Parts: sequence; structure tokens; C-alpha cells
Amino acid sequence: MTIADRPRPRTKPREIRREELMDAAQRLFLEKGFAATSVAEIVDAADVAKGTFYLYFQTKDDVLAALQGRFVERFCERIEAAVRAAASDSWMQRLDVWMEACVLAYLDEVALHDLVFHQFQPTKRDMKRANPVVSRLSSFIVEGQAAGAFSFTDARLTAVMLFNAMHSAVDDSLIDGSLVDRQKLVHAVTDFCRRSISV
Repeated sequence: MTIADRPRPRTKPREIRREELMDAAQRLFLEKGFAATSVAEIVDAADVAKGTFYLYFQTKDDVLAALQGRFVERFCERIEAAVRAAASDSWMQRLDVWMEACVLAYLDEVALHDLVFHQFQPTKRDMKRANPVVSRLSSFIVEGQAAGAFSFTDARLTAVMLFNAMHSAVDDSLIDGSLVDRQKLVHAVTDFCRRSISV
């Protein structure tokens, strides 16, 4: 029996099936909106039986929460990859890369960002408190302070302020709907961050 003759497995690994359901839901939520999308449409788009959905998620809200977690994970991975690729010994240059990656990742995924975060308004303050990006930024600037490159009083509050400054700058640039001057925006954000924690 050749490989081509072997029967294909009837089920996919759990993690792949879950990702496919999430991918289908994400496409539909972005196209139609969260409220207008039904579980039936998600399972149709993912080409699975309705019962399969409930093996992974109890509700649409659970899918959205999973999409939010995936968004944050990929956002953090993009930042870390950018800093690794820069391979700079300068903490200030690494801070620039860190913040540039944040700005560009946000701009590249504005629609998805708005989808996964704007549906969770009642718990917005708790979400900000548990923000993995802020936690990683806090660790980053603590390392930079230990190396003598950064100066600040409170690592977490400084990371919160830097992150929110970046976030607000991107939001402000998007308000009028015109094409964002990315280079100008990145320069403004990185300049502010440098000035805020430089020795």
C-alpha cells in the first residue's frame, strides 16, 4: 500500500481543529460583525459538525476570548522577533525597535484589535491590568535599568505609561481615517519613550 492509498485520518489533532474554528470565526466576525455571526455559520465556515464546536467552546464569547488571547500572543511574538532580529547592544536602539514593532503590529491589525478588545468593555480595566505586553515591557526596561541605560521610579507604572502613550498615539493617528504616516508616528513614539526613561 502506497502513502497515497492509505486512508486519511477522519479527525484532525485538537489544536488544529480549534485553530480552524477560530480562523473561521475571525473571518466571519470581521466580515459580518460579532453580533451578526451565529455559531451555525462558524461551523459551516470551518466545515465541521455543530457538535464539534461545543467540544472546544461553549459560546461565541468563548471564541472571541480565545481570539483575543491569540492576538496578544502573536503581538508579543512579533515584538520579540523584531528585537531579536535587531541584535543591537544598545538598549535605546532596542527600545526603539520594541516600540516600532508595537506601532506597526497595531496598525497592521487594527480591525482585529478592535474586534477582540472592544467587545470586552465591562472588563476593560482588568484586561489592562493583566496586559502581557505591559508585563514584558516592564521586564525589558528593568533589564535596561540594570544595564545603566534607563532611569525610572516604578517599572510597572512606567511600562503602563509607555504602552498607553504608544496606544493612544496610534489611536489618535487613526481617528480622521486618512493614511497614517507610519515613519512620522514611529519617530514620535520612540522619541517620547526615549525621553521618558533615558538616563
